[in-house]
Amino acid sequence: MDKDRMGSQKVLTLLIELSVPAMIGMIVNAIYNIVDRMFIGNAPDLGSLGLAGITVSYPVTLILMALSLMAGVGGATRFSIALGAKEEEDAKYYQGNALMITVIFGIVFMVLGNIFMDPILTILGASEKVLPYASDYLSIILYGGVFQCVAMCGNNFSRAQGNAKNAMVSQLLGAGFNIVFDYILIVQFHMGMEGAALATIGGQCLSMIWQLSFLFGKRGIIPCRLSHMKLKKHYTYMIMKTGLPAFLMQLSTSVLNIVINGTLGLYGGDLAISTVGIITSVQTLMLMPLTGMTQGQQPIISYNYGAKNYHRVKETLKYTIIGSSILSCLGFLVIQLFPSMIISIFNQEPAIIELGNSALRIWFICLPLVGCQTMCANFFQAIGMVKQSSFLNLLRQCLLLIPLILILSWIFGLYGVFIAVPIADFIAFIITMYLIQKRLKTFVVA
Repeated sequence: MDKDRMGSQKVLTLLIELSVPAMIGMIVNAIYNIVDRMFIGNAPDLGSLGLAGITVSYPVTLILMALSLMAGVGGATRFSIALGAKEEEDAKYYQGNALMITVIFGIVFMVLGNIFMDPILTILGASEKVLPYASDYLSIILYGGVFQCVAMCGNNFSRAQGNAKNAMVSQLLGAGFNIVFDYILIVQFHMGMEGAALATIGGQCLSMIWQLSFLFGKRGIIPCRLSHMKLKKHYTYMIMKTGLPAFLMQLSTSVLNIVINGTLGLYGGDLAISTVGIITSVQTLMLMPLTGMTQGQQPIISYNYGAKNYHRVKETLKYTIIGSSILSCLGFLVIQLFPSMIISIFNQEPAIIELGNSALRIWFICLPLVGCQTMCANFFQAIGMVKQSSFLNLLRQCLLLIPLILILSWIFGLYGVFIAVPIADFIAFIITMYLIQKRLKTFVVA
């Protein structure tokens, strides 16, 4: 495989080659997360309480994902920049150190999560009725922490090495296993929340095995070696620093979910938590193609930024803005036209469908703007501008949305939570556009 094709192959062709498999993989990932909720929401012995159990557990899994992304995205970004600058030895250490960091994160998270699980779930809004469902699910999910971390790290380095198809196959294997065993364990064996959790970590384990065979095999342009996994201060620091924006983005999502669940519990109870659990599943499905596109643009932008090919950096960003805006508009139309149908896929209780119908439409009013904002925020991550990227990743979730939820729910009650989302999306879009234009003006194109 050509190590220099990120800087020589036609940008649009390269972007399609890297983005489409990443988008497919992310969509499949979203689908198997949604399938968990569909099986649980429609199981007679679980229903809305099972949905609420997964919803209150979700912030915990987001924290684990945040740690995985810090190592995976941070390491892959530095890896790509090093390759662009022809610093191959540095690239090897960034890859190996990132893998070791993510293994350590997974082990520590598993241990601490199991020790403090019940207090954490109570803080996250689990009522006495919901707590048994949430703890049954999370107690098993935590044991798959290392599997998830290593699989996600491997996915990032597959794309950084120009092999997005490998990451896609990894996600397809994991998702396929999860979906099949969701049916077997929940529907056939009636294992409830434990069945859903076992299906999930089984899929993650399969994805991890696939990625390890790639990282240590001969299919990549730079195979991983145990000697490069020995932690070194410089590489560890640069990985953590560069991955900080991705970590903060996921961490802020977890904090946001905690605030949302607490507010929903106050103004709408378990019914509202279950409904928003469905909405966040729909949001995940809508945003996964955009996430896939950011994963496609990242190695191209990082490599060419390292090589000072600024015209290719700008061209890549232009194409991703156009593509993401089209996808966002299509998603907006589907949600606005078929909200009741979407909600009923997850749960057919009349009260949830009634609340979800209006909530879904309000929540996604500004979805057409989200694609462009996502690409531009990721741009700063891809070129290693940590402060700007961290600010933009915190902007919508923490600096805007959390205060808006608290203020508007106090004024409008439950519907204040729904109204806060599009307002935060619009303000974040305006600020991001200002910063990206300011930064692009500084690029001197040769």
